[in-house]
Amino acid sequence: MFRTALRNVLAHKARLLMTVLAVMLGVAFVSGTLVFTNTISHAYQQSSAKGFDQVDVAVGPRAQEDTGDKVGRTPELTQAVLDTSAKVPGAASATGVVQGFTAIADKKGKLIGGGFRSEGGNYWGTKDARYPLTSGHAPSGRNEVAIDSETARRAGYRVGDTVRLSVDGPVLTPTIVGVFTTDDGNVAAGGSLALYDTATAQQLFGKPGTYDEIDVKAAAGTSQTALKAALDQALPKGTTETTTARRLADDQAKAISASMSGLKQGLLVFAGIALFVGTFIIANTFTMLVAQRTRELALLRAVGASRRQVTRSVLVEAFVVGAIAAVTGLVAGIGIGIGLRSLMGSLGATVPDGPLVITAGTVLSALAVGILITMLAAWLPGRRAAKIPPVAAMSSVHAQATAKSLVLRNTLGALFSAAGVAIVLAATSMSGSSGQAPMGLGAVLLIIGVFILTPLLSRPLIAASAPVLRIFGISGKLARQNSVRNPRRTAATASALMIGLTLITGMTVMAGSLQKSIDKMASSAISADYVVSMANGNPLSPDVAEKLAATSGVTATSPLRNAASRIDGTTEYLTGVTGKAIGRLTDPTVDSGTFEVGGSRVVVDDDTAKSHGWKAGSVFTAHYEDGRAARLTVSGVYEGNELIQGIMLDNATLTPHVEDPADMQVLVKTADGTSGAMKDRLEKALGTNPAIKVQDKQDLSNSIASMFTLILNMVYGLLAMAVIVAVLGVINTLAMSVFERSQEIGMLRAIGLDRKAVKRMVRLESVVISLFGGVLGIGLGVFFGWAAGELLGAHLPTYELVLPWTRMAVFLLLAATVGVLAALWPARRAAGLNMLSAIHSE
Repeated sequence: MFRTALRNVLAHKARLLMTVLAVMLGVAFVSGTLVFTNTISHAYQQSSAKGFDQVDVAVGPRAQEDTGDKVGRTPELTQAVLDTSAKVPGAASATGVVQGFTAIADKKGKLIGGGFRSEGGNYWGTKDARYPLTSGHAPSGRNEVAIDSETARRAGYRVGDTVRLSVDGPVLTPTIVGVFTTDDGNVAAGGSLALYDTATAQQLFGKPGTYDEIDVKAAAGTSQTALKAALDQALPKGTTETTTARRLADDQAKAISASMSGLKQGLLVFAGIALFVGTFIIANTFTMLVAQRTRELALLRAVGASRRQVTRSVLVEAFVVGAIAAVTGLVAGIGIGIGLRSLMGSLGATVPDGPLVITAGTVLSALAVGILITMLAAWLPGRRAAKIPPVAAMSSVHAQATAKSLVLRNTLGALFSAAGVAIVLAATSMSGSSGQAPMGLGAVLLIIGVFILTPLLSRPLIAASAPVLRIFGISGKLARQNSVRNPRRTAATASALMIGLTLITGMTVMAGSLQKSIDKMASSAISADYVVSMANGNPLSPDVAEKLAATSGVTATSPLRNAASRIDGTTEYLTGVTGKAIGRLTDPTVDSGTFEVGGSRVVVDDDTAKSHGWKAGSVFTAHYEDGRAARLTVSGVYEGNELIQGIMLDNATLTPHVEDPADMQVLVKTADGTSGAMKDRLEKALGTNPAIKVQDKQDLSNSIASMFTLILNMVYGLLAMAVIVAVLGVINTLAMSVFERSQEIGMLRAIGLDRKAVKRMVRLESVVISLFGGVLGIGLGVFFGWAAGELLGAHLPTYELVLPWTRMAVFLLLAATVGVLAALWPARRAAGLNMLSAIHSE
């Protein structure tokens, strides 16, 4: 039986080619993901490990927890702590580390590093071992800076050039006096690093006389563990904590692995979708092969082969096909991993140098996925083949499904579908994350149910295409009849395309609806013409609000100043605003009371009010971060959203209790509304700072929309693999169907159907099957998009369903295009059949 199985694989290699390609694509996706993420993760880990070469033990402040009515504060690492660390037995040296944000503009004034990866720090003394200088000298004073060599190369800077920098708002224009190399993983990832002398860094980052960390180097013969123990003994208890460099490197490696795991899991999900779609092709292929070889299998049964042997012979064929697909997929996946890394470089993302990482786990995963998926998908067709009685098989080429099996299938499909719909509907009424798992379960059950019911649905839906197909005459009529001749085959072929379009449509519906809700949120919650913030989300200097208020044409401004407090034993963040202006700059819906801020009167969003049991007129005690307490009165409760929320009080009340005031945003109202000229005036008032964003409401919506668009385009690209696999499935089904109907096609040719009509018949059949899958996919996608939106609506009051009719029409057109392209080869093959040979074929 083993030899028979191998002969069958060789005899039907052309028909199995599409199956091999489908599995190979899925395996390539899996192995490519593993190779790419393992390689990038290893490169970053190696790069970050080098960054700990100049430290054996790191001393940091031990953050104090919020307790009772006291807001926890982070102790400072003073010069005294540095001096003590340097004198500890076994310490060779101690370096004070100061860190912060520094945006660097290129020569065209654009931000380098994207803002989120723009960092600043201190250069220790005149020769800092952490940052070897390649040119120039160490920075000294506020007017000198050193930058990393990668940033200098990308921007074309050299020693002696003047550079525009920004720390928290005001623009600085120091001279570049040094260029250095670094193993900093942030720089390796495409970020930038600017270094000042220690005193300047402390002043710029608002940390005069203090450090963020103290790096201690061990003397010769002293281990990291021994040095850590000595530091723990010498340093103040409860205010500092020490960590060995080995532990820091391990923690960094874990953090990198954790950050890469999200990307890896996301890519593997899409790889799984492609493989899931591939199972339909595998099952369809083996079902058709078994049906075409019914007499052969019956003969094997007649000469003594048992049912198990027949099933095993089919599984052996599947094993061979899966092994070939897995090996070729692994090789292709390694190429994909290399290609993705190169693509990141071409897109401007800098990746640390490192070897290509191909682990044993990657190889085993590729082989296991390819072989197991193929064998599992082929098991059911093999089991069906073994159940056919030898005598019945010898007398009939095709075994028709019994009425009992059809009733059982339809009943099972109806139960799965009903359960899926019920669970999804129930999940829409749940709140937050509690509804995610039930909705996912319901979606899976519904997709399974629809797949089971697809043969039943195929007849009425394909019959609806009859009026259009009549236009094509006899070719159209034959195409419709062929499409419903074997409903199970049509269902399996259409379902592969259905799954891809379900996900694509669902994501499109959600993205469009979310964008609409964000537009409504921005227009309804904010009356300000502009919102000013840092590009990386860091706080702004209070100077920014003052400069904006003094700008010509500005009628009202209000900084949004955050500060922690303790209220009723819990930590609540207060938002300081300009009480007299905030009513003109925001327009939230007030549920009760009035939107009045000033003195001890505050406004509270509905969620916070509900959690504390407050209403208009309620009085509560807030404990500020300086330890003082104040009695505040709720003047009004408003509907919060992602843009405006929390407890708002007057900055005149809050700021005296804040040690280092910083503004997250500044709201600006102008006399003439928004205009290009006004935006330019505001930007010039801030020194045309590349690190600061001046956005109107449309800019805010667009910036959020760009994130959705990016994610949506990524999803489209990743799901393209599933669509390609579905195309292979249509090609495979049509090609095998043409082979199966060779005699019938020969007869049609003999009675007058010309080659063009045969081609048209096959193409129309392909288009009908593809459109059938497209209609099901779009319908399910709209339902899932609506359901997911209902779940999100609990957090977004402005959410409303938006159906992207244009895009859905494009998706249907895509499905029809898939049908046309998939039919090219099968149609040509059918038209090229010799009618006499075809008539004599069995």
